[in-house]
Amino acid sequence: MYIQTKRLELKPIGMDQLAPLTELLTDATVGKTYMLPDFAHRAEAEVLAKRLMSLSEDPERNVTGIFLKDRFIGLLNETEHCDSSVEVGYALLPRYHNCGYATEALTAAIGYFFDRGFDQVLAGAFEENAASIRVMVKSGMQQLDRQDTVAYRGQNRRCVYYGIRKL
Repeated sequence: MYIQTKRLELKPIGMDQLAPLTELLTDATVGKTYMLPDFAHRAEAEVLAKRLMSLSEDPERNVTGIFLKDRFIGLLNETEHCDSSVEVGYALLPRYHNCGYATEALTAAIGYFFDRGFDQVLAGAFEENAASIRVMVKSGMQQLDRQDTVAYRGQNRRCVYYGIRKL
């Protein structure tokens, strides 16, 4: 996946990005809202980071780094797809929050998926994650009549879903 926006590039994640991707995967703030394993050691996070890097190179998978002037700032990935619908997740390093980057990346990804034949793009967030919900709404998504309760880090958390259909 390669997408160019006004400020960002969504592109494969190279091995030179191992440190910032591992930082994202182990960041406590990110881990509160982006479902990640609770790593016992940094080496475990590096294994996942390398797996994500490999997937980002696979044209059949939709895993991409979010880059600002060649600096890795986040991740956008397909969490699942079936038929004509795709669900995505996204996370940014906290120092890049509140700059509109997540909205810009998600909006661009929606266009990318529509161009590739998907009719609907979905995303979910924990109901208390107001920032992520704002990103989805600003990207044109509307709340769906779908909710799940998921066990995450010892708590049951309600997840709400948003979606957008191709016009």
